[in-house]
Amino acid sequence: MSTELLDVPSEITTPTPEELIARARAIQPLLRELQPEHARIGTYSAPVHEAFLEAQLYDILRPRRFGGLQLGLRTFYSVVREIAVGDPGVSWAFSAATSSAYDVGSYFPLAAQEAAFSAAPFIAASRVAPPESGVRRVDGGFRISGRWNFCSGSTWGSHFLAGTSVTDEDGTQTPYLFLVPPADYTILDDWGRDAALGMHASASNTIVIDDAFVPDDLAVVRDFGRGPDTPGFRIHGDPLYLGRTYTTYAAGFGATQVGIAQAALAEYERLLTRSASIPPRGPRDQSFFYHRWYGELMSMTDSAAALLDAALIEFEARKVAWAAGEGEFTKADDARLRGMVVQATQLAGRVVDQAFVTGGTSSTALAGATLGRLQQDALMYRTHIGAQWDLLHTDAGRLNVGLGPLG
Repeated sequence: MSTELLDVPSEITTPTPEELIARARAIQPLLRELQPEHARIGTYSAPVHEAFLEAQLYDILRPRRFGGLQLGLRTFYSVVREIAVGDPGVSWAFSAATSSAYDVGSYFPLAAQEAAFSAAPFIAASRVAPPESGVRRVDGGFRISGRWNFCSGSTWGSHFLAGTSVTDEDGTQTPYLFLVPPADYTILDDWGRDAALGMHASASNTIVIDDAFVPDDLAVVRDFGRGPDTPGFRIHGDPLYLGRTYTTYAAGFGATQVGIAQAALAEYERLLTRSASIPPRGPRDQSFFYHRWYGELMSMTDSAAALLDAALIEFEARKVAWAAGEGEFTKADDARLRGMVVQATQLAGRVVDQAFVTGGTSSTALAGATLGRLQQDALMYRTHIGAQWDLLHTDAGRLNVGLGPLG
């Protein structure tokens, strides 16, 4: 492996993963305080953005070569989970846009990385399946147009990662990712209170591009997970940037959902001090039924967190082994680990459902009630393609018997 491109700045002070997780946890009170405002405006506000900057949370996946911490996916998604405990919508926005440092650091050539990571912080919403878009090849690059909806994390973006297909001369469709600077796209004001059932602060706005030029250096074919041949691994010499994506894509949702479950459990514990609303009357913490429900909620929440962590630990270990020449980390392997993350999200969903239903009868559904709000945020995820578990499990099964994915 060549190391000629490795040029790590010596002045960077790298916090430990535990320190970063503690910093994220310390931001939770601010997230709760500003939650009504964030729901109204459809994104998180400047005080939270500044807190993320000060805590170095935007830099976890940013390559060290470009001033980042380069600390890995388990650390990143642990931070995402802590943010979700404070506000799931903010967590979704942060995860979706900040995780793009992993994509750019893995798949794009050096010139594109220099362009992207010249922004501090680098934040890029990403969308790969626009309802309407068009691309044509021109001298030196591409001209692209289109509308990309649900671009979560868009409002604080330094760039946009626009995914769409290019029609080759023989008529085949090749999927591409384009790195687009903010001067070349428009964010529509179509997110926030009443725009959706939940995740009001996720900044899932529509982005419009009107005939923007993207040079060849800022466009890559979405043919990821090529092992030691991945551009990011050759540039940075770190298995982090080998670039498998099935597990990481699921983990962004999984970390937010586990954080929602942890927030629901905490609220349920708070509500245990109230009187029971079912016979026999008396304090909930003295009720057999609440003992039963609370014990199951604890076990499901702890199990969901453990499953998510275990999948990410193995994911990182598989990439280290792959880089060392100890066997390929295949798409089938990645899909199998993604299945663990999917199971974690399903457990987390059960936590929120049970806490909502048993946490106080009708009072949990009153406007502004914490468990009702968490249920709405969790339900938003369940409408997402990333929560169509039958599809994901089928793909994993197909890949592990030697067939291709469904699509």
